[in-house]
Amino acid sequence: MDLLKLSQKPVTSWHDDFLGVAYRYYDLRMNVVPLFTDRKDAADLWNKTIHWWVDPSIKIRFVESGDKYWFIMAAETKNPDSNRSFYKVLAKSENYERFKNGHDGEAYLRLGVYSKKYFKDVKGDAICNCGHEKEDHDDEDERHDCLYEDCNCEKFESFQVNLLKKKKTVTDIKFLDESEVKDDAIAWNCLNKNKYNESNQ
Repeated sequence: MDLLKLSQKPVTSWHDDFLGVAYRYYDLRMNVVPLFTDRKDAADLWNKTIHWWVDPSIKIRFVESGDKYWFIMAAETKNPDSNRSFYKVLAKSENYERFKNGHDGEAYLRLGVYSKKYFKDVKGDAICNCGHEKEDHDDEDERHDCLYEDCNCEKFESFQVNLLKKKKTVTDIKFLDESEVKDDAIAWNCLNKNKYNESNQ
Protein backbone atom coordinates (compact mmCIF):
# COMPACT_ATOMS: atom_id res chain seq x y z
CA MET A 1 0.00 0.00 0.00
CA ASP A 2 1.40 3.43 -0.86
CA LEU A 3 2.18 6.23 1.61
CA LEU A 4 -0.76 8.32 0.38
CA LYS A 5 -3.23 5.68 1.56
CA LEU A 6 -1.48 5.24 4.89
CA SER A 7 -1.56 8.96 5.58
CA GLN A 8 -5.17 9.47 4.50
CA LYS A 9 -7.67 9.42 7.33
CA PRO A 10 -9.96 6.42 6.75
CA VAL A 11 -13.69 6.75 6.38
CA THR A 12 -15.15 4.70 9.22
CA SER A 13 -18.90 5.34 9.27
CA TRP A 14 -20.36 3.37 6.35
CA HIS A 15 -24.15 2.96 5.98
CA ASP A 16 -26.28 0.91 3.58
CA ASP A 17 -29.68 1.76 5.10
CA PHE A 18 -31.36 2.84 1.87
CA LEU A 19 -33.24 0.86 -0.79
CA GLY A 20 -31.08 1.31 -3.84
CA VAL A 21 -30.22 3.89 -6.50
CA ALA A 22 -32.29 5.34 -9.34
CA TYR A 23 -30.94 7.22 -12.34
CA ARG A 24 -32.75 10.13 -14.04
CA TYR A 25 -31.82 11.57 -17.42
CA TYR A 26 -34.02 14.62 -18.01
CA ASP A 27 -32.05 17.46 -16.41
CA LEU A 28 -29.04 19.48 -17.49
CA ARG A 29 -27.02 16.67 -15.89
CA MET A 30 -27.97 13.08 -15.22
CA ASN A 31 -29.20 12.42 -11.68
CA VAL A 32 -27.97 9.83 -9.18
CA VAL A 33 -30.79 9.21 -6.70
CA PRO A 34 -30.40 7.09 -3.53
CA LEU A 35 -33.89 5.82 -2.68
CA PHE A 36 -35.78 5.68 0.61
CA THR A 37 -39.27 4.47 1.56
CA ASP A 38 -40.01 7.38 3.89
CA ARG A 39 -39.90 11.04 2.85
CA LYS A 40 -39.06 12.19 6.37
CA ASP A 41 -36.05 9.84 6.52
CA ALA A 42 -34.76 11.19 3.21
CA ALA A 43 -35.30 14.84 4.23
CA ASP A 44 -33.61 14.28 7.61
CA LEU A 45 -30.60 12.66 5.94
CA TRP A 46 -30.30 15.58 3.55
CA ASN A 47 -30.58 18.22 6.27
CA LYS A 48 -28.28 16.52 8.79
CA THR A 49 -25.62 15.13 6.46
CA ILE A 50 -25.67 15.87 2.72
CA HIS A 51 -26.54 19.57 3.11
CA TRP A 52 -23.15 19.99 4.81
CA TRP A 53 -21.15 18.23 2.11
CA VAL A 54 -18.78 20.39 0.08
CA ASP A 55 -19.79 19.84 -3.57
CA PRO A 56 -16.28 19.55 -5.09
CA SER A 57 -15.35 16.94 -2.46
CA ILE A 58 -18.27 14.55 -3.11
CA LYS A 59 -17.01 11.26 -4.50
CA ILE A 60 -19.13 8.56 -6.11
CA ARG A 61 -17.57 5.24 -7.05
CA PHE A 62 -19.09 2.33 -8.94
CA VAL A 63 -17.06 -0.82 -8.31
CA GLU A 64 -18.03 -3.63 -10.66
CA SER A 65 -17.82 -7.26 -9.62
CA GLY A 66 -19.42 -9.76 -12.02
CA ASP A 67 -23.09 -8.93 -12.59
CA LYS A 68 -23.19 -6.67 -9.51
CA TYR A 69 -21.69 -3.34 -8.55
CA TRP A 70 -20.94 -1.43 -5.36
CA PHE A 71 -22.39 2.08 -5.21
CA ILE A 72 -20.10 4.11 -2.92
CA MET A 73 -20.58 7.75 -1.89
CA ALA A 74 -18.60 9.92 0.51
CA ALA A 75 -17.56 13.56 0.97
CA GLU A 76 -15.78 16.12 3.07
CA THR A 77 -18.18 17.98 5.32
CA LYS A 78 -18.60 21.29 7.10
CA ASN A 79 -20.30 19.42 9.96
CA PRO A 80 -18.13 16.39 10.85
CA ASP A 81 -20.29 15.41 13.85
CA SER A 82 -23.08 14.20 11.57
CA ASN A 83 -21.08 12.90 8.64
CA ARG A 84 -21.83 9.50 7.13
CA SER A 85 -20.68 7.64 4.03
CA PHE A 86 -22.84 5.29 1.98
CA TYR A 87 -22.64 2.07 -0.01
CA LYS A 88 -24.98 -0.48 -1.52
CA VAL A 89 -24.36 -3.66 -3.50
CA LEU A 90 -26.72 -3.69 -6.48
CA ALA A 91 -27.42 -5.73 -9.59
CA LYS A 92 -26.32 -4.15 -12.87
CA SER A 93 -29.25 -2.86 -14.87
CA GLU A 94 -30.08 -1.14 -18.14
CA ASN A 95 -30.44 2.19 -16.31
CA TYR A 96 -27.07 1.74 -14.61
CA GLU A 97 -25.40 1.04 -17.97
CA ARG A 98 -27.12 4.07 -19.49
CA PHE A 99 -25.81 6.29 -16.71
CA LYS A 100 -22.32 4.79 -17.00
CA ASN A 101 -22.18 5.52 -20.73
CA GLY A 102 -23.79 8.98 -20.64
CA HIS A 103 -22.89 10.85 -17.45
CA ASP A 104 -19.93 12.75 -19.01
CA GLY A 105 -18.11 13.07 -15.70
CA GLU A 106 -20.76 14.89 -13.67
CA ALA A 107 -24.20 14.38 -12.19
CA TYR A 108 -26.71 15.86 -9.78
CA LEU A 109 -27.06 14.05 -6.47
CA ARG A 110 -30.65 14.01 -5.22
CA LEU A 111 -32.59 11.82 -2.83
CA GLY A 112 -35.80 10.04 -3.79
CA VAL A 113 -38.76 8.34 -2.16
CA TYR A 114 -39.80 4.97 -3.62
CA SER A 115 -43.35 3.77 -3.06
CA LYS A 116 -45.20 0.72 -4.32
CA LYS A 117 -48.43 1.29 -6.21
CA TYR A 118 -51.25 -1.18 -6.68
CA PHE A 119 -54.17 -1.57 -9.08
CA LYS A 120 -56.46 0.89 -7.28
CA ASP A 121 -53.71 3.54 -6.98
CA VAL A 122 -52.91 4.13 -10.65
CA LYS A 123 -54.44 5.15 -14.00
CA GLY A 124 -55.13 2.78 -16.90
CA ASP A 125 -51.84 3.40 -18.73
CA ALA A 126 -49.69 2.69 -15.67
CA ILE A 127 -47.15 -0.07 -16.24
CA CYS A 128 -47.00 -3.09 -13.94
CA ASN A 129 -43.63 -4.48 -12.89
CA CYS A 130 -44.33 -7.29 -15.38
CA GLY A 131 -44.15 -4.75 -18.23
CA HIS A 132 -47.85 -4.69 -19.17
CA GLU A 133 -50.34 -1.87 -18.61
CA LYS A 134 -52.97 -1.79 -15.90
CA GLU A 135 -55.64 -2.36 -18.58
CA ASP A 136 -53.98 -5.71 -19.38
CA HIS A 137 -54.77 -6.99 -15.88
CA ASP A 138 -57.95 -8.63 -14.63
CA ASP A 139 -60.05 -5.88 -13.03
CA GLU A 140 -62.51 -8.34 -11.48
CA ASP A 141 -60.01 -10.56 -9.71
CA GLU A 142 -58.83 -9.40 -6.28
CA ARG A 143 -55.15 -9.85 -7.19
CA HIS A 144 -55.53 -8.30 -10.67
CA ASP A 145 -53.31 -10.86 -12.39
CA CYS A 146 -52.01 -10.23 -15.91
CA LEU A 147 -54.22 -11.36 -18.83
CA TYR A 148 -51.29 -12.14 -21.13
CA GLU A 149 -51.03 -15.94 -21.36
CA ASP A 150 -47.25 -15.95 -21.46
CA CYS A 151 -46.91 -13.66 -18.42
CA ASN A 152 -46.39 -15.10 -14.93
CA CYS A 153 -47.60 -11.94 -13.16
CA GLU A 154 -50.17 -12.84 -10.51
CA LYS A 155 -50.64 -9.39 -8.95
CA PHE A 156 -50.54 -5.88 -10.38
CA GLU A 157 -47.71 -3.94 -8.75
CA SER A 158 -46.03 -0.78 -9.92
CA PHE A 159 -43.92 1.89 -8.27
CA GLN A 160 -43.44 5.63 -8.14
CA VAL A 161 -40.30 7.63 -7.38
CA ASN A 162 -40.64 11.19 -6.06
CA LEU A 163 -37.48 13.29 -6.00
CA LEU A 164 -36.60 15.80 -3.32
CA LYS A 165 -35.92 19.22 -4.84
CA LYS A 166 -32.53 19.86 -3.27
CA LYS A 167 -29.46 18.72 -5.16
CA LYS A 168 -25.68 18.74 -5.12
CA THR A 169 -23.34 18.68 -8.11
CA VAL A 170 -20.91 15.75 -8.24
CA THR A 171 -17.89 15.90 -10.53
CA ASP A 172 -15.73 13.15 -9.00
CA ILE A 173 -17.29 9.98 -10.45
CA LYS A 174 -15.33 6.83 -11.25
CA PHE A 175 -16.15 3.36 -12.50
CA LEU A 176 -13.73 0.71 -11.29
CA ASP A 177 -13.29 -3.01 -11.54
CA GLU A 178 -12.95 -4.65 -8.12
CA SER A 179 -9.30 -5.46 -8.93
CA GLU A 180 -8.62 -1.69 -9.03
CA VAL A 181 -9.98 -0.67 -5.63
CA LYS A 182 -6.58 -0.54 -3.92
CA ASP A 183 -5.73 2.40 -6.18
CA ASP A 184 -8.71 4.44 -4.96
CA ALA A 185 -8.85 5.48 -1.29
CA ILE A 186 -12.65 5.75 -0.97
CA ALA A 187 -13.40 2.48 -2.75
CA TRP A 188 -10.67 0.70 -0.79
CA ASN A 189 -11.92 2.05 2.57
CA CYS A 190 -15.44 0.90 1.79
CA LEU A 191 -14.68 -2.61 0.55
CA ASN A 192 -11.99 -3.17 3.15
CA LYS A 193 -14.45 -2.29 5.92
CA ASN A 194 -17.55 -3.99 4.49
CA LYS A 195 -16.25 -6.95 2.51
CA TYR A 196 -12.61 -7.84 3.13
CA ASN A 197 -12.38 -7.22 6.87
CA GLU A 198 -12.57 -10.65 8.50
CA SER A 199 -14.33 -9.26 11.58
CA ASN A 200 -17.38 -8.49 9.42
CA GLN A 201 -17.72 -11.99 8.01
